[in-house]
Amino acid sequence: MSDSNYKGYLAWISVCIVWGTTYLAIRIGVAHIPPMLFAGIRWIIAGIIFVSTLKLSGKKLPPLKDLKHIAIMGLLMLGFGNGLVVTGEQYISSGLAALLITTVPFWIVGFDSIAVRKSVFNKYILLGLFLGLIGVSAIFGDNWRDLFNTEYLIGVLSILGAVIAWSLGSVYSKHKRINAHPLMSAAVQMLVAGFAQTLLGIILGEISKVSFNQEGIYSLAYLIVFGSILGYGSYIYAIEHLPLSLVSTYAYINPIIAVFLGWLVLDEKLNLYMILAAVLIIAGVMLVKKGSEVNIIKKMSGTQ
Repeated sequence: MSDSNYKGYLAWISVCIVWGTTYLAIRIGVAHIPPMLFAGIRWIIAGIIFVSTLKLSGKKLPPLKDLKHIAIMGLLMLGFGNGLVVTGEQYISSGLAALLITTVPFWIVGFDSIAVRKSVFNKYILLGLFLGLIGVSAIFGDNWRDLFNTEYLIGVLSILGAVIAWSLGSVYSKHKRINAHPLMSAAVQMLVAGFAQTLLGIILGEISKVSFNQEGIYSLAYLIVFGSILGYGSYIYAIEHLPLSLVSTYAYINPIIAVFLGWLVLDEKLNLYMILAAVLIIAGVMLVKKGSEVNIIKKMSGTQ
């Protein structure tokens, strides 16, 4: 195993564990700090720290010709992706948000198929998508009527919008090669997304609603250090050095950690429907991963 692959696997493991804890931190934080300012401040501070550290270690800023592509990645994955998660968690539990986000691999496969202009679907992927759809349906169990609650619906739609934006950004990042160190690229993405979110928060009048207290500050600090610098930096590094289908399986672990922490700390609902949904979605993701691996083997053998 090469050194870059070894580090890539370590980065992937970090994403699997750390991002499972961030849903709880976001849920606590948005109770005190409005969503766009909460997200924007997080990414600006993390980006400044990250860029400064990388510059001191001798890493160069990305060339001007790549800034457009880096900005697109940052706006899709962090600006819209993370921003809509923060917005959605104002209205739904952290556990539900995490379960909905487990559908990311399904969307990535679909968008990747469009990007390469070639069908990537096979029996494993189709069965995985079917199980995932049933799993998402099972999330709501006998609470489908909640979808007629305006705030609950906004929360669900925000998370689904985040999933789509994140998946598009991931596929774009995989297929658009840039001449910049992956961690420096991640740092610049943080700054782009952070300034965009902060500006939007100011326009929306969120400054007057800010209430800095111990819980809000602690959750923001945790997200800056672990969710942003360690988590996102690891994600960008992983997708640079490992297959995207493998990296996207961080969705196996995240929801389990998020649902457990939401139940343990915030007394969020954990019932049979949620457990069944988690099992079905994770099984679906595993099948999609299997199908992606089959496609790779066929491509390498020249049968596709």
